[in-house]
Amino acid sequence: MKTIGHILARYVNFLKAALAPLGIFGVFAIAAIDGAFLGMPIDAIVAFYVYQHRTRFLVYVLMAAAGSTAGSLVIYVIGHGGEELIKKRIPPERFAKFHAAFEKHPVWSLMFPAMLPPPTPFKMVALAAAVSGMRPGEYLLAILAGRFVRFLVLAILTLVFGPEVALIVGTLFRKHLKWVLIVLAAALLTWLVVTMLKRRRRASRSEDQTSVPDQLEGS
Repeated sequence: MKTIGHILARYVNFLKAALAPLGIFGVFAIAAIDGAFLGMPIDAIVAFYVYQHRTRFLVYVLMAAAGSTAGSLVIYVIGHGGEELIKKRIPPERFAKFHAAFEKHPVWSLMFPAMLPPPTPFKMVALAAAVSGMRPGEYLLAILAGRFVRFLVLAILTLVFGPEVALIVGTLFRKHLKWVLIVLAAALLTWLVVTMLKRRRRASRSEDQTSVPDQLEGS
């Protein structure tokens, strides 16, 4: 841990010098570059900014989410008319699954991958969404919402555990991506089931309440 702490300290100093002239827009700029196909250590950068200015963590979360969304516009432009490009990188059967998912649940199908850190192939998913003809408004909304959730969770973890959490989370995803995705998918499925059951209960209660006056009037 001492070695990691030493490396992080040197990295923080480097980031301070490189991004200081940009102020709070440094996060936006790096996130935009990261979103436009050029991978950057955005999680580590957000964690460092948040840890240095704890009271402004929400500003950095918004800047990172907005920058990543703006950068993803490059992918959207490339995706329009770029079906041959993506077919070279994704097997046809997998692309067909992406296309079907974007048609049924366009926002959720892009928003959920946007929540996940590397090595999740988010850029490829975003490209598939653009090729599938996803509307620009839905495309931007899904990425903005997903990235906001991702960076908000990262900021909260950073405030509680320190900037080292970016490395820990990144290592966890790289080494155990399959199991992390399974756990997240199970959590999402549980949330959807619980939400659906609550809605059904509310609908049932409202029906019972409306049926009582009708019975009284009939009597």
